[in-house]
Amino acid sequence: MLRLRRRSWRPAFVRRPRVRRTASALGVIAVSVVGVVIGVLLAGSTTDDVGPFEARYSVIPSLTGGTEVAIPPLGSLHLASHYGPAHLQVTLQALDQERTQAIVTDPNALERASDGAVDDVSRGVRRLIWQVAGASVLGAMLLGALIYRSARRVAGCGAIALVMVLGTGMSAAGTFRAQSIQEPRFEGLLVNAPAVVGDARAIADRYEEYRDQLQRLVANVGRIYGTVSNLPVYEPDTTTTRVLHVSDLHLNPAAWSIIGTVVEQFDIDMVVDTGDINDWGSEPEGSYVDAIAALRVPYVFIRGNHDSASTAAAVARQPNATVLDNTVTEIDGLVIAGISDPRFTPDKTADGAASVEGSGESLAATVRVAGRPVNLAMVHDPIAAEPLAGVVPLVLAGHRHKREITRLDQEDGRIPPEGRTLLMVQGSTGGAGLRGLEKEEPTPLEMSVLYFDDTDKSLQAYDDITVGGTGQSEVTLQRNLVRPDDKAPVVRSPSPSVSGSTSGSGSGSPFGAGSPSPS
Repeated sequence: MLRLRRRSWRPAFVRRPRVRRTASALGVIAVSVVGVVIGVLLAGSTTDDVGPFEARYSVIPSLTGGTEVAIPPLGSLHLASHYGPAHLQVTLQALDQERTQAIVTDPNALERASDGAVDDVSRGVRRLIWQVAGASVLGAMLLGALIYRSARRVAGCGAIALVMVLGTGMSAAGTFRAQSIQEPRFEGLLVNAPAVVGDARAIADRYEEYRDQLQRLVANVGRIYGTVSNLPVYEPDTTTTRVLHVSDLHLNPAAWSIIGTVVEQFDIDMVVDTGDINDWGSEPEGSYVDAIAALRVPYVFIRGNHDSASTAAAVARQPNATVLDNTVTEIDGLVIAGISDPRFTPDKTADGAASVEGSGESLAATVRVAGRPVNLAMVHDPIAAEPLAGVVPLVLAGHRHKREITRLDQEDGRIPPEGRTLLMVQGSTGGAGLRGLEKEEPTPLEMSVLYFDDTDKSLQAYDDITVGGTGQSEVTLQRNLVRPDDKAPVVRSPSPSVSGSTSGSGSGSPFGAGSPSPS
């Protein structure tokens, strides 16, 4: 009897041994990855106590890594703590009533709770690591058992999962940035920002950054949760001068309420405005600047290309305002120079031939003969800042409705020992006025809090504040530390017994987390 040979339904290339082995290996890897993800999603969280709080620790798959500390309903802190496929989230979920009562009644209880915060967090993270590792391996093996029903392949899935867990841990440890706690990005309500982020008192490496910043975070939030009324924000640092930089309000009435909130919540010492407070510079627009007096702090102003002479006069009539036009003033020990924009945009014929760069040259000449060191200069258009390179350590500008941080190179190419001049261009604090609504997404309201050292008045750190969302109540706050200019020559101490320090200074590079460094 003739017997017919049964042919396999699989394609010829699949029947090849090498191809089959490759496909089988790829299948095991895919099953392992899916099993790890499922295990992490189902069991990648644990709870533990942090001071008076019950905290939930969780890990989720991520391409960028990082850490988020959620403090409902106040907001959340985002830290660029590490890179890798795992994102750590810590949520302060609940407050223990007995421990909270102890904090309110015992002045030493809060200090004890914050002192143990680092140990509490370390314990919770260690527990989470072991739990996630076990859940990942178990998830991969269970999924492998359901699909393959082969002990060898199930063991292979577990081994691959273990390698993935170890690789993730090594990636996180190898890219860990302890200083990320000093440069958090805050998302939440504007009034809560200073309480959660805290002051910029750790900007000069005065103590162990990670431990003490974490203790301050627990202390700040503990005060908010533990106090029923008159919520304190943080103890003001009397050794720091806080300056709020605003620009391009463009008649937006909402800007004043935001500025007033920041002045109060951040304990601002003065406000500096780099112009375009009006749109057309007309007489009726003069009443818009009356809100300056309500701020009750010094207000330094230079005229932008949308501000007229009557605009400058209206600002000058405010009891707390100073208008600079190629002049120098000193407020709270901070020496400030400023010059108005030579153009007046609404009047196309006025100062049409004036040079913006020429105004910067005029201000540079004024600074050179001022007879005292100038800490910062104010111009409206960043083009006017170029002649000030090497003349002042810091220049503030606006005009472009987009925040930019750069370093200014001198024409001769020489770099001063203290570093290149830092140029900080502010976005539009008024959201570009009515023109900001012409785009699909409205222009955000932007401003920055600058922290100056009390001894030499050098810039130490700055908080970039961006306000948007419904009712302009949602805020993003990015803390940035000022670091030494990487192009500045190294100045060695003449004494071999004295070692240099690396504390922040006004000549430092501004580029912290979330701020790209220019090429």
